[in-house]
Amino acid sequence: MSEQVLLAVPSMGAGGIECERSGHFGHCDSFTLVQIDDNAVQGVSVLANPPHVEGGCLAPVNLLASHGVTAIIVAGMGARPLAGFENAGIAVYFENETPVVGDAVLKVLAGQCEVMDARNACGGH
Repeated sequence: MSEQVLLAVPSMGAGGIECERSGHFGHCDSFTLVQIDDNAVQGVSVLANPPHVEGGCLAPVNLLASHGVTAIIVAGMGARPLAGFENAGIAVYFENETPVVGDAVLKVLAGQCEVMDARNACGGH
């Protein structure tokens, strides 16, 4: 990553670089936002995720887009929100084995995460 990226990581609890990742982005407690510049972490902040009701799975897409997020790493996602992220110009990375936010960020920085497509989408969303 040689560009500026604002990476969102669905997180449990209060969020942060050392917290546990959430397995379902739409129901996560918060999003840890990681500012990356020239393949290095430059800053970390946390954005609360509103309840998963109004707007369904597209509400977090709109929330993240409104905060300037350019990429997200998820452990799973349905086809509808995946299409929403693609329409918003937000890259979606798939990685479902790393339980800690900071470790998932390191995998993105190392180029070890695939870009998610419809083959990785969860059913029922």
